[in-house]
Amino acid sequence: MAPDPWFSTYDSTCQIAQEIAEKIQQRNQYERKGEKTPKLTVTIRALLQNLKEKIALLKDLLLRAVSTHQITQLEGDRRQNLLDDLVTRERLLLASFKNEGAEPDLIRSSLMREEAKRGAPNPWLFEEPEETRGLGFDEIRQQQQKIIQEQDAGLDALSSIISRQKQMGQEIGNELDEQNEIIDDLANLVENTDEKLRTETRRVNMVDRKSASCGMIMVILLLLVAIVVVAVWPTN
Repeated sequence: MAPDPWFSTYDSTCQIAQEIAEKIQQRNQYERKGEKTPKLTVTIRALLQNLKEKIALLKDLLLRAVSTHQITQLEGDRRQNLLDDLVTRERLLLASFKNEGAEPDLIRSSLMREEAKRGAPNPWLFEEPEETRGLGFDEIRQQQQKIIQEQDAGLDALSSIISRQKQMGQEIGNELDEQNEIIDDLANLVENTDEKLRTETRRVNMVDRKSASCGMIMVILLLLVAIVVVAVWPTN
């Protein structure tokens, strides 16, 4: 697997910072002897500009790696700590170049100690967790890629669950719509049946009234017939 470009750039940036510290110390030694150092000054100024550009590149690479999930948030924080340390060194070197800060030999000693730490299996500035202790950069990268793949698989599973739930919700909604249509049809049927029942009830009542009237008429007719019969019946 190809080396991580961020750490390659970080290593070269640390080397530039160490070279700047050595150049500043050399310039100061010449100046104490009363010698002119225009070439060294130009060289140091160019190296400081190169250091500034390298730090800017490291910031850009780190931001891109974090935003595209090429590394975990934990490693992003670790690299940010390394980058912050480089920025601090840059400020110290710039101040020393302007004769406003610490002596360059102190800065160079600090750089050399940090470089020695970089040569160890664990390059971090704070205690390494158990998961990555003793691993090289490539192994850490593989472990992080595995974690990212597992996270992606988890997200895919979650997305599948959400899709199924959405589909179930749509099916339940469709079922409710069908049930509502059935209820509406039943309501219309009940209303029509009720109207027919009221109509038939009115008809029955009308027939009852007519039947009652006919009965009275028949009684009256029978009485009249009886009266007539009595009237015409001969009496002996």
